[in-house]
Amino acid sequence: MVLYTSPFPNSFLSVLHSFSWGLIFPCYWLADRLVASFVPTTYEKRQRADDPCYFHALCIIITTPIYLALLVASLPFALIGFLLWSPLQSARRPYIYSKLEDKTHANGATLLTEWKAAGNGKSFCFGSANVCLLPDSLARFNNVFNTQARAKEIGRRIRNGASRPQIKIYIDSPTNTSISAASFSSLVSPQGGDNTNRTVNAGIKRTTSMEYKGDNSGSNNSEDSREEKGGAGESNEGEENTCIVRINGEDNGHMSDTEPDTVNGQAHTSGPAEPSPEVDTEISKTPNHKQKEGDSGSLDSYSASRESLVKVRVGDGTVDQSTVNNKLLYKASVMKKTSVRKKKHTDETFDHEISAFFPANLDFLCLQEVFDKRAAEKLKEQLHHYFEYIVYDVGVYSCHGCCSFKFVNSGLLFASRYPVMDAAYHCYPNGRGTDSLASKGALFLKVQVGSTPQDQRIVGYISCTHLQAIAGDTTVRCEQLDMLQDWLSEFRKSTSSSSTANPEELVAFDVICGDLNFDNCSSEDKLEQQHSLFTRYKDPCRIGPGEDKPWAIGTLLDPEGLYDEEVCTPDNLQKVLESEEGRKGYLVYPTSKNHSSSQKGRKASLKGNGRRIDYMLYTEEGLYLEWKVEVEEFSFITQLAGLTDHLPVAMRLMVSTGEDDP
Repeated sequence: MVLYTSPFPNSFLSVLHSFSWGLIFPCYWLADRLVASFVPTTYEKRQRADDPCYFHALCIIITTPIYLALLVASLPFALIGFLLWSPLQSARRPYIYSKLEDKTHANGATLLTEWKAAGNGKSFCFGSANVCLLPDSLARFNNVFNTQARAKEIGRRIRNGASRPQIKIYIDSPTNTSISAASFSSLVSPQGGDNTNRTVNAGIKRTTSMEYKGDNSGSNNSEDSREEKGGAGESNEGEENTCIVRINGEDNGHMSDTEPDTVNGQAHTSGPAEPSPEVDTEISKTPNHKQKEGDSGSLDSYSASRESLVKVRVGDGTVDQSTVNNKLLYKASVMKKTSVRKKKHTDETFDHEISAFFPANLDFLCLQEVFDKRAAEKLKEQLHHYFEYIVYDVGVYSCHGCCSFKFVNSGLLFASRYPVMDAAYHCYPNGRGTDSLASKGALFLKVQVGSTPQDQRIVGYISCTHLQAIAGDTTVRCEQLDMLQDWLSEFRKSTSSSSTANPEELVAFDVICGDLNFDNCSSEDKLEQQHSLFTRYKDPCRIGPGEDKPWAIGTLLDPEGLYDEEVCTPDNLQKVLESEEGRKGYLVYPTSKNHSSSQKGRKASLKGNGRRIDYMLYTEEGLYLEWKVEVEEFSFITQLAGLTDHLPVAMRLMVSTGEDDP
């Protein structure tokens, strides 16, 4: 299958399309700004409340007649442009495939070594998020604004979070499994050169023994780092680029004064770190809220969060620890495990958390509601710093391919660190109401993640979708789930290869990500909860129809509270969502016939921990029979706090080959 790298088959149609859109754009932009000026967000309302002179109201009075006059003047040109633009959509391709040619720009990514199916398996990490990148006037109805700036910041936060080292903390203490922020504020992972062993020095407020393994340099433009790993990389394919820290808690929290001992890239220490003053900082401010102390969303906050580590660049010399704590490059999230997997829910077989960061070494990303084309370009540019392959501008326009006229695309975007082999898009033909104006559908992708010594390709299938949003349209959503399964089955059959020219492929995983617009606890969504999709695909957060696991939380935030100080930063939102009372105040809860989810006072009697409408599903059917797929981690992510009204979710799958390490 040919991957489309441009929206039109030839340059003439591309130029004609650009010309027609150039005629439409002034009218579109003026209408967008005019409507946006009358739809303030709660953040803007609070700012204007402090304006005794009503300056903003005066600006609206002055600019509205100007916008109206220019809008009327641009209408004839927009009409001509529309008459050219609309028929061109019949020749438009359903997506654009972008591959990063200059890999030096991907300064945050780590070099991927090809998986040879050796060792005992490999893990793959998937992320999904609804980012609400609508035209600014429409985004304001969800209480978010400044779409262009948000797109850039969303991309920056995602790639910064994903490109940090993956650090795993194993706590051997049977009594104390909690780690305070102060305990890890001095843990340092230096960015050494390609030829140097890297160490971890840490000050833990109790006797500790720490082991560091792996190369976490984070540089993807050095071939030397790949060669240094050599054969050792084969045995650690499941934990590529991972720093493992083991902590043995003793002496009731007293701190040892022993000196660090570094041997062959492993550090055993309980003393404080002594980094150099060569520390880079990058301060960013999101378009929706001012950067505050403790905001870890961009990995540059000035204080360590409860589950964070600090990564700085270390040169020669020493510096006082307080200097380092005030100049942080970024923080890496901590995955905490006890030696006996001691968790609140002991019957769970995998780790789960509410994290302030996107998972380290994120392999695949599925986004929804990337409707604005200019915002999509800005987002793509940021994501290309980490993801080499991106599929965007997915969907159809005008009357091409669907029953009703489509003004915007599907809003789907897919990013991958692994090459895309095939892609296909289908539009749901049964959209209703305002949803029928967008070409909502499903994007199907086939990626190559490795090859066997026998030259058999190792592939995976990923589906990204966004279902009907209007409440009460349960029949429409069930029909769309039926079509999703049929289209996916058809895609797998059409892209499978077992001929002599194309060696037989081994399927490692099959994952579905997206905003399904129904939850597993609302009484109004019973039809979707019992759909056959959930008999074939597993939901890690679900026990059965109508019942989620106790640790699962909702992914739909209450728009009215997006800019409250308690939740406007990733760290703050993480802390709020960890408490039941906090979730009741800032999440939208499942609806029932007797209760309204919009009334916070009634949330106490409602079922579940919020409306979880963003899903990550996986299946064990249709995969290579000798391999086993199981969930290793599941995360609810707060890193996009203040930028969208959804919580991103992430899932790490372990593909076990059943072979012993060499």
